[in-house]
Amino acid sequence: MQNTKKLALAVLVQTALISTAFASEQSESKGFVEDAEGSVLFRTGYLSRDKTNYRDNITGLEKQVDDTSSAAQTAMFKLESGYTKGIVGFGIGVIGDASFKLGDNNHSGNNMIPHDDQGNPYDHWARGGGIVKARISNTEVRYGTQVLDLPVLASNTTRLVPEYFEGVLATSREINGLELTVGKFTKNQMSDQISTDENELDRAVVWGAKYKFNDKVNASYFGIDSKNALERHYVNANYKQTLANNSSLTYDFSGYHTEFDEEAETYSQTTDDLSDRKNDIWAISGTYNTGYHNVMLAYQQNSGNVGYDYGQNADGFQSIYLPNSYLSDFIGNDEKSAQVQYTYDFTGLNVPGLTWTTAFVYGWDIKVKDVTNDAQEREFFNQVKYTVQSGFAKDASLRLRHSYYRASDEYQAGNYIGDTNEWRVWLDIPVKFF
Repeated sequence: MQNTKKLALAVLVQTALISTAFASEQSESKGFVEDAEGSVLFRTGYLSRDKTNYRDNITGLEKQVDDTSSAAQTAMFKLESGYTKGIVGFGIGVIGDASFKLGDNNHSGNNMIPHDDQGNPYDHWARGGGIVKARISNTEVRYGTQVLDLPVLASNTTRLVPEYFEGVLATSREINGLELTVGKFTKNQMSDQISTDENELDRAVVWGAKYKFNDKVNASYFGIDSKNALERHYVNANYKQTLANNSSLTYDFSGYHTEFDEEAETYSQTTDDLSDRKNDIWAISGTYNTGYHNVMLAYQQNSGNVGYDYGQNADGFQSIYLPNSYLSDFIGNDEKSAQVQYTYDFTGLNVPGLTWTTAFVYGWDIKVKDVTNDAQEREFFNQVKYTVQSGFAKDASLRLRHSYYRASDEYQAGNYIGDTNEWRVWLDIPVKFF
């Protein structure tokens, strides 16, 4: 493991030193003030999870879970300078959010509203932090509070406000088509947490590479070592085939291999040996696009003696870059799942900015320890989104999302989500200052 991380760092340093045949980002810097950017995103968010009766596998009793609805208003801000001119450029920035609840919001369990030690929701709250950054040629290093978008360490951005990580991240694009990444993070703050390290992340080291072979073929690899939690590796390959009449077929393969440390938390294991818990999960998909129509078929499969179990070890609550991921991510122990998805762009009916996505995912052969090897789950998903195309409200959007989720008795809330009807409504109004 140490040799892998050292090699990744060595390659990153070397690429920062070699000359390239394309323009240097730093040489094109206009200045600390001239390239500065400032924006705020006003979001009104509502999330409701109405859980039906289910059998709790911990107690064996039928029970009704209270509705866990939450509504709140937030302003997510980002202010960032450009880079100073010169061989090495420097800059600073801040990121954060200020929010207040709408209504009582006495519920919990949906990661929307932070609660105090007595379980009472905050009326208003604010979070955030700063960064410092440096750039030489096409290599950038950022240190501070960040929203991450890495397959092995991704911030949850599907709640009111994003999940924050604190640490250092270096990204290098010195070779045309190749992007290298290496970083280390020591704090993790979920969307509904006030403390900057409530998840008690010890240390997460990440590394990876993405390469664009040409306009049709892309591939990537990423890894993470989260201390006392897990070691995880991710691979992806993507190929786009151009067809007649402006149509295309896109083939995608992605997968993870995870080895959990003895101290790690997992909930779907079938072994009592905590020193040997492993999971492999992979997926293939094919997407056909023609005109305003988009159809995807996907198959996903787990193997090992534990489920994928993301998010339990301060490894990112959105680190599941696989196609069968909606309310459920279909990541149970030994689970297989299949999906059909359809998206329509209403530009075809002279309503630009309006899209509709519907999907159905079915999972089977889920292992539940001491219960069954054949539990099932299914989800029917729908989302409608409208984005204003012009005028004073340009880029404002309204998104309505609904999931109808059901699982067999053996795979109810004692093991995973439990039967749920979920609504999410987001109204986003972005404002750019400069």
